[in-house]
Amino acid sequence: MSLLEYLSDNLGLVVLLAAVMIILATDIYLERWMVRRILLTSVLLLVYSVTCYVEAYLGDLPQATIARCVFIALNYSLVTLVLMNAIMILHPEQSKWIFIPSIVNALVCFVSIPTGVVFYVTEDNHFQRGPLGYLTYIVNAIYLVYLFYCLFVKKKNQKEDYIILGFILVTSVMCLVAPLFTNEGATIWFYLTLSTDILMYYVFLLQQYTKRDPLTKLLNRQSYYSDSDSFRSSITAVVAIDMDGLKEINDRDGHIAGDIALKTLADCFWKASNNSHRLYRIGGDEYVIFCLGSREQEVKDLIKHIKDEVAKTPYSCSVGYALKNDEQLSVDDLYKLADDMLYEEKKLFYARSGKDRRKQQNG
Repeated sequence: MSLLEYLSDNLGLVVLLAAVMIILATDIYLERWMVRRILLTSVLLLVYSVTCYVEAYLGDLPQATIARCVFIALNYSLVTLVLMNAIMILHPEQSKWIFIPSIVNALVCFVSIPTGVVFYVTEDNHFQRGPLGYLTYIVNAIYLVYLFYCLFVKKKNQKEDYIILGFILVTSVMCLVAPLFTNEGATIWFYLTLSTDILMYYVFLLQQYTKRDPLTKLLNRQSYYSDSDSFRSSITAVVAIDMDGLKEINDRDGHIAGDIALKTLADCFWKASNNSHRLYRIGGDEYVIFCLGSREQEVKDLIKHIKDEVAKTPYSCSVGYALKNDEQLSVDDLYKLADDMLYEEKKLFYARSGKDRRKQQNG
């Protein structure tokens, strides 16, 4: 057993994790807690590869040692810790209970060293499962089911996002299930695949930063222009939305209050929309929704749901829409028609409120 032998078996993993760590060390986009969480997961994977290597070496000895049992318990514990951290990366809004399965698994695995409840090693150094021999796999399955939930029920993902997220989930399942059917190279496949998934998710996060508005998490103006071309044959309606009175909020309560208002409205749009809608913030208080394959009644229902959600907040907005009844109409044409309707509704708002529209240019 030597460092060179370890590197010969795990060079790909070491290089991949080193690349992840270098990228994270120079990252200027991700929040610091996200960087720390991804780094922690990468370190855990590296430690896991080392403990697996040591345990495999001890497993080749002619007689059993207590050290091998310790490393088996450590390996079983690290697997669940890696998955738990993956969930915290993908879905950070977690309560403390997310730690409980991994902690219980670790405690039971280390208790198994003297008791054999999860595993034991015979005198001639053969690994055997105990009564709870599949505990770690059950815990991993629970985490994977929850990981699936975190990935695919988050409504703010667009359809194209699920390609990358689906790849991450499928490969994670494969590398966890493989050890049940084969021992040869299974652990190397596990941590190399998960390392690739970490890098893949980092790329996914960078994609989100380039196409989303950092304040509201809606798609940004760049995405609006790109999608105007990509989805032009699927867009059947354009909805234009403008917040009422943003300038007044900024002047009276400050720009932080204005930001809260903008985010609150964006959340209302998410709640009212579905997968056939693409939501954008294209300016200060200007929003646009592309409706894909929607009929007029469906567009009207969307607008009603939006106004119902916004009515639950202290804010209001003006809305206009345009349908693609003429194939010659471009997305820009539809937006202009929707914006004209919005402007008429905006005039009514200021007429009812008694405010001067000219003094509210940004609201």
